[in-house]
Amino acid sequence: MTQSLATQLVIATAMAALTVVMHLLGLSALIAATNRHSNRLQTERALARQILVLLGVSFGLFILHGVEIWSYATLYYWVGATGSFADALYFSTATYATIGDHDLISKSWRVLGAIEGANGIILLGWSTAFFVSIVARIRALEHDWSGAFGESPRQTARPNIKNVLRDAA
Repeated sequence: MTQSLATQLVIATAMAALTVVMHLLGLSALIAATNRHSNRLQTERALARQILVLLGVSFGLFILHGVEIWSYATLYYWVGATGSFADALYFSTATYATIGDHDLISKSWRVLGAIEGANGIILLGWSTAFFVSIVARIRALEHDWSGAFGESPRQTARPNIKNVLRDAA
């Protein structure tokens, strides 16, 4: 059965909104998890903890994208846009990653597939920006960079908040 453009757009908009909310909630959970461990990243075993945080964030992002892809695949299968769930999952994965495979979806749902591709690239970009910010935050926790470039590490005193406020006035 051929779906009207309006029907495809309504369903695609609802699905894009759902996946954006899912992504926001997933990133919020990852932020909360990394915040719980941020004070532990400055200990004597900081490198191992940093690696574990980065692995956790990586797997979390992978799971988050997997849930979003499976959501689209379930929709494709439910509306009859593909012949099997395996085809729906393959099509959704390829489309979400903007590779695409137009032969697996019925022509009556191709606009939905195109919007999934646009949605996927936005969510993948958002995840990339999030991951870069986590890496930057971990690097910022390293308080002394002077020894990183062959210089001898400096001993610096931590600023006293009272003096900073007094000097700013």
